[in-house]
Amino acid sequence: MSRIRNRLPQWLIAGFLGTWIVTSGCTALAAEAWSLPNSGIRMETEEKQAYVAEKMEKLFHSSSAATVTAKPFSPPDGWAYEHYDLGSCNVERMENPKAKSHRIVLQFHGGGYINPLGDGHRSLCVKQMVLTEAKSGYLLDYRTAPEHTYPAALEDAIKAYEDILAKGADPKEIVVFGDSAGGNLALELSLYLREHHRPQPGAVVLISPWSTFETNLPSRTRNAERDMILGKINPRMYNEVRKPSYGKGFSAKDPRLSPIYADLKDFPPMLIQAGGQELFLDESIALAKKAAEDGTDVTLTVYPDMSHDFALLLPELEDSVVSCREIRDFLNRHMKDD
Repeated sequence: MSRIRNRLPQWLIAGFLGTWIVTSGCTALAAEAWSLPNSGIRMETEEKQAYVAEKMEKLFHSSSAATVTAKPFSPPDGWAYEHYDLGSCNVERMENPKAKSHRIVLQFHGGGYINPLGDGHRSLCVKQMVLTEAKSGYLLDYRTAPEHTYPAALEDAIKAYEDILAKGADPKEIVVFGDSAGGNLALELSLYLREHHRPQPGAVVLISPWSTFETNLPSRTRNAERDMILGKINPRMYNEVRKPSYGKGFSAKDPRLSPIYADLKDFPPMLIQAGGQELFLDESIALAKKAAEDGTDVTLTVYPDMSHDFALLLPELEDSVVSCREIRDFLNRHMKDD
């Protein structure tokens, strides 16, 4: 595995593989909590690309895909699960009675800022809590575009974070997870906290983060056909990131929406995972470079042959298992010990 850190003299971008999630089209969790598999399906590059292309084609375009009814999400046996209202937004909370730490997961879901929280991300939060050995997990169902544009989601994220602190949480025990648009929101939150002299979380994990609202980076064109999750195969989301509703009225280079242009000093330790074939590859690299230049402890891993947010839809691959291990190990290195 290759990483990018602010203390390394040069860039080392390469990778191996990673994936780890359940989609809303999958069955609900079994009674027992998820556990990290020892391995997943291994494929060579061409075989893997064909496998992913076939699976995503069925997911996005099969006439039968829309008729599949998923079982509703349910937490593992013994876990507490509640919803509560913060006024402008809703939060869902899970508690793991067998947790080995007091760590807390705060999850910001992806979906182009236009999709609400879904069962795929509820299942994902269970995995994130297991990887983090977290006692509590909070899922923010923030307001979405086009009805609610910037800074609506950020305002909701601030509310959720401050609410967790008001409950007595140590901010250094909090790890913020954000995938895609959720990664953008996680960065927005840290920028706000820094500017308002509020405590930062202990770590941030960014999966295929949407790091700029610009559309002219080379990977946006080069990977338009190759990205089997966010590319042209998925026209609704592909068109959304080409003309983001959430950023209406703002410059695409505004650092509040495009954190590759923000001052990232004094941010928490940051893990970035990106796919080698995804639309957001170049901006993930640019984000890691900017964070390193600003003195933030940052690790970037690029997973070859993988599409945007690949872990969300391809949990069966060996890539997924390795990605999970990386997240677990990163957090164990950087999170405060009990």
